[in-house]
Amino acid sequence: MTAGFVGFGLGFAVAAQVGPVTLLTVRSVIRGGFAVGVAMAIGVASIDAAYAAAGAAGAGAALKLEPLRLTLGLLGAAVIAAIALHTLWSALHLNVGAGAQDEVTTPAAALRTALVATASNPLTIVSWAAIFAAASTAQVAAGTGSTALMVGGVLVGSFAWMTALAGALSVVRRRIGVRGLRILDAASGTGLLAFALLLGWRTLVEG
Repeated sequence: MTAGFVGFGLGFAVAAQVGPVTLLTVRSVIRGGFAVGVAMAIGVASIDAAYAAAGAAGAGAALKLEPLRLTLGLLGAAVIAAIALHTLWSALHLNVGAGAQDEVTTPAAALRTALVATASNPLTIVSWAAIFAAASTAQVAAGTGSTALMVGGVLVGSFAWMTALAGALSVVRRRIGVRGLRILDAASGTGLLAFALLLGWRTLVEG
């Protein structure tokens, strides 16, 4: 049981970090509501758990190979940059006379976006590999059963944070008008672009 609780705490803490997915979640829930947020939570939690499992299986070692790490890192940066540019485009082309419903994100679209955005940073596997190495040393995830419990905990913890965030955002979303959406899109797009540039820069420098 301890491994499950540890995994829950790690999944919750990792998901709570402010990053590109956080910005996308804020924008999506404000536009589409709680159901969209739950779809985002499912996507984020699924990738977090998959990366945690990959890290436990030793995939982090493969990403230490420079050609693979460089390719995946730059590809991830490009994906986030593309999402950022689309978001900025939305900020510039949102008509004041049109309601926010013109660009409401559907749960299916939100799920796809969450999966792509969360998976676009494959170097996260390295982080999860380090976490599981430490957990194994501490005898928290030393066997197959405890590792599975920890990965399951990561899934639940990540989902719990994202769902809580979606719930909080859904409470305030009705107070945001078209002008607020435009500001939100501009801020989110700028933040996403900054994350993309940072990921690309770190990929090149650490190579």
